[in-house]
Amino acid sequence: MRYILSILIVLGLFGFSSAGMKEIDKKKTDDTTKESKEEMKNPLVLMQTNFGDITIEVYEKEVPIHAGNFLKLVDESFYDSLTFHRIVPNFVIQGGDPDGTGMGGAPGKLADDPSSPYKHDRATIAMARGRTDASTSQFYINLKENYGLDRQGFLIFAKVIDGMDVVDKIAAVKRDNMDKPLEPVIMTKVARLETKKDIGEKSDK
Repeated sequence: MRYILSILIVLGLFGFSSAGMKEIDKKKTDDTTKESKEEMKNPLVLMQTNFGDITIEVYEKEVPIHAGNFLKLVDESFYDSLTFHRIVPNFVIQGGDPDGTGMGGAPGKLADDPSSPYKHDRATIAMARGRTDASTSQFYINLKENYGLDRQGFLIFAKVIDGMDVVDKIAAVKRDNMDKPLEPVIMTKVARLETKKDIGEKSDK
């Protein structure tokens, strides 16, 4: 009887030890996954407009020149109070020109990134330019897949991850024969978000 009890106790300890080890291994895996996600996290930008809020993920590591320039301008509050001056339904909405005419931009000319791993899918964002190595501050948001722009050398550096309903609302405004909105579409405030958790907090308010 004692022999049987001893076996049961040993088995019980072994079972407890195995369960404990599995729990430790699971915790290590969870911690590693969490660390990997933290390392891979891209900067987020909240663009507040008079039509609603748009949250943008910026591909800083993959497309460092255009993404870095956009973030620099955001940090300088450059985009605050600027407009979306060009609206082309089923194509793009374009903004970021301090003159509001499509002819202006931030000082200097920006070199193009060597490449981007992203394509012109709906909701993606690229810098607008008249020729290579000449973008400044103007950017556009794709309303649909525009893969022809990939072949023309335009590079995706960001994507709308929340608020495409707002983008679609903007795309539906009345405009003149030069695609300029008759009602101003204003970026009232454009600033970084600290974490993706902030998206949930924003939605709860």
